[in-house]
Amino acid sequence: MATLLSFLHILAFAAVTLRVLARSDMLPTTRVAWILVLLAVPVFGLVLYFFFGEVHFRGPVQAAHAAALRETRPLVLASGAAPDVPRYGGASAFATSVNGFGPTSGNHGELLESPEGARARLIADFEAAQRSIDVLYYIWLDDETGRAVAEALMRAARRGVRCRAMVDAIGSHAFRRSETWARLREAGVETSACLPIGNPFVTLFQRRLDLRNHRKITVIDDAVLHCGSQNCADAAFRVKPRYAPWVDVMVRFEGPVVRQMQLLFLQDWLTCRPGAAAICADEAPGDPAPGFVAQAVGTGPNVNHDVTAQLFARLVCEAERELVISTPYFVPGETLCQALMGVARSGVAVTMILPARNDSGFVSRASRSYYPRLMAAGVRIAEYNGGLLHSKTLTIDGRTVFMGSSNLDIRSFDLNFENDILFTDAALAGAIRDRQMQYLAASTPVDPAVVAGWSLTRRIWLNAFAVVGPLL
Repeated sequence: MATLLSFLHILAFAAVTLRVLARSDMLPTTRVAWILVLLAVPVFGLVLYFFFGEVHFRGPVQAAHAAALRETRPLVLASGAAPDVPRYGGASAFATSVNGFGPTSGNHGELLESPEGARARLIADFEAAQRSIDVLYYIWLDDETGRAVAEALMRAARRGVRCRAMVDAIGSHAFRRSETWARLREAGVETSACLPIGNPFVTLFQRRLDLRNHRKITVIDDAVLHCGSQNCADAAFRVKPRYAPWVDVMVRFEGPVVRQMQLLFLQDWLTCRPGAAAICADEAPGDPAPGFVAQAVGTGPNVNHDVTAQLFARLVCEAERELVISTPYFVPGETLCQALMGVARSGVAVTMILPARNDSGFVSRASRSYYPRLMAAGVRIAEYNGGLLHSKTLTIDGRTVFMGSSNLDIRSFDLNFENDILFTDAALAGAIRDRQMQYLAASTPVDPAVVAGWSLTRRIWLNAFAVVGPLL
């Protein structure tokens, strides 16, 4: 019996190893990581690969998502401005290639005070809504913020505003079982959940169980957008209070980019509720109005592998003088890491602000494994001390910004549905950069000499997490 089991294990190991080597959608570093795992933990490694090795997205949910993309495609193409609207370098064209949203002119934005100010402004916009409110949150907690937003939605629904609320099935698992969620439905708010697990054994053959909708979208009357890193939750974030406060950034947008984000919401809505009425007027873009250029970007496991990492690399390489980045989760992989080192060596002042304490110990260790290479290339790194820095911002030369829900890690690159905005505006970009400088002032600079003096044991320990990083 033991001989038979050993033979079957060797056969399974060989089959999975050949599968890893044969895949064209896998980076060499990821191949090596999987082979190491298969060798290091023979049986458990096979189980891990079965659950997490393939970033497949198929079955009824994928079919519904593909149908939603087809249905909204004409509106997506029409949402772009005229061809003479300027792009911001090759990164803008690359962003358009991801899901079709082109640059639009005539946009306006306001950086909100977070978190109380952002919540107050959001609820004020809900109270002023006349036609529709659409919200999509990865995490919605039944706390003060979560209930305040829900109550405002219920008030709007009762006065005749069409309200749709969508959450990630796992990120908002507890909220979907709360009395507040039930009251939303009773008040007339249409509700839906993205990527439910259902029968896990059936779901496994359709997609990875940990594919998640990480987006944070709020659109009011097809005219106002609240976009950024903040979930529908208090800064105290009671599910992980030891890392509080969670520090986020939110921007209130008006202009044609709002329609693009509305279409991104509708793609998710139609995926969750096939056959539902889209409710998005087919309006042709008018003459460009005063305002800045912006475009929405939606990424996820439905786009080509490594596209998001390539997009970030293109953005990084647009910098000529300065690049400032804040992100809570930093496991960039080789594509982005090489881009960061390259621009730093070319003389661009690259500053990265990361949390000193991270709610993911794995990510924290994998992040620090990149410090020696980045700092040797001239990248300045600082660790934020005022809580968990959850703000996801990238400012280029003080005039262009990429911000939204995407982290600089493997999950955001390949596994999560994300939403971001790329825009160019000196005033708003300056305000966001000022916010980044506030983060920097509350951070401890990482000393290159200390990093260079890390012990052999520590370097091995951190690099071991980085090796496994691509598997996440």
